[in-house]
Amino acid sequence: MESTTIKETILSILQELHEDIDFEQEDRLVDDKILDSFDLVTLVAELGEEFDVEITAKDFVEENFNSVDRLTKMILRLMEE
Repeated sequence: MESTTIKETILSILQELHEDIDFEQEDRLVDDKILDSFDLVTLVAELGEEFDVEITAKDFVEENFNSVDRLTKMILRLMEE
C-alpha cells in the first residue's frame, strides 16, 4: 500500500473523529490536546483494524500521533515489520 493511500485513509478516520479540524495543517495533535485520550484509543483501534497492524505501548508515544505525516510513517513502519 502506498503512503498516499495510507495518509488519505488516516485523514478519513481523523475526520470522522473531528470533522471541524484541518488535520493536514496540524502538527501538534496531541501536544495541543486536539486529540484527547478517548480519540487516541479510538484512533489506535481503527488504525489497527484498517491496516492490520498492532500498535503497541512502545509505538503509543506523542510524537507518533502529533500529525498525519507522523501517523503515516508509523503505519508504514508497522506494516513492514
